[in-house]
Amino acid sequence: METELLPMIAAERRRTADLIDSLTPAQLDTPSLCRAWTVREVAGHLASPLVGTPWRLLPLLVGAGFRPHLANARLARQVARRPPAELAAALREHADHRFRLPVVGWPGQLTGLQVHGQDMRRPLGLPADLDPERLRISLDFLTGGRAVGFVDRRRVAGLRVEATDLGWSAGDGPVVRGTGAALLLALTGRRVALADLTGDGVARLAAR
Repeated sequence: METELLPMIAAERRRTADLIDSLTPAQLDTPSLCRAWTVREVAGHLASPLVGTPWRLLPLLVGAGFRPHLANARLARQVARRPPAELAAALREHADHRFRLPVVGWPGQLTGLQVHGQDMRRPLGLPADLDPERLRISLDFLTGGRAVGFVDRRRVAGLRVEATDLGWSAGDGPVVRGTGAALLLALTGRRVALADLTGDGVARLAAR
């Protein structure tokens, strides 16, 4: 059942809080892997569902021409202006919050936390250090055809994806092989991870 993911989501929020608490101002202002966001702004994005009220998004949504992604980006930058310790505290204090993403539910929530954790860690040269069980769940989600907003189905269609460190695989066709952490990034469009992959399907994935 999806509710079994709630303790995993809580653990990832606490892990993110610990990361934020450990970073210097210079590290927080480092560009992340996530579009034009800094590490600090990724932290703001992850904390934003846990602070304030849902209605605060409405004026941002109107101002963004009812484009949810743009409104969420603006909200992330707004929340990121708070002191880092406050962002970490929000993630830690509300780790068990049952916030559920529309459409993709708690699998999407767990996956988003793991992906954004790497968006922050990788540019800083920090190890991914992902939990294998949580990582397998996210890889199943990303290759299962229901990861709306995370993966275009055409990106993984006709490919076999293999995690060399997890004993995990999905799909059929030319192989894309790498660590689970590298696959998590590559499947969600972080091109920096393509160099970490091998197999005759990598070129096809890169072209998509």
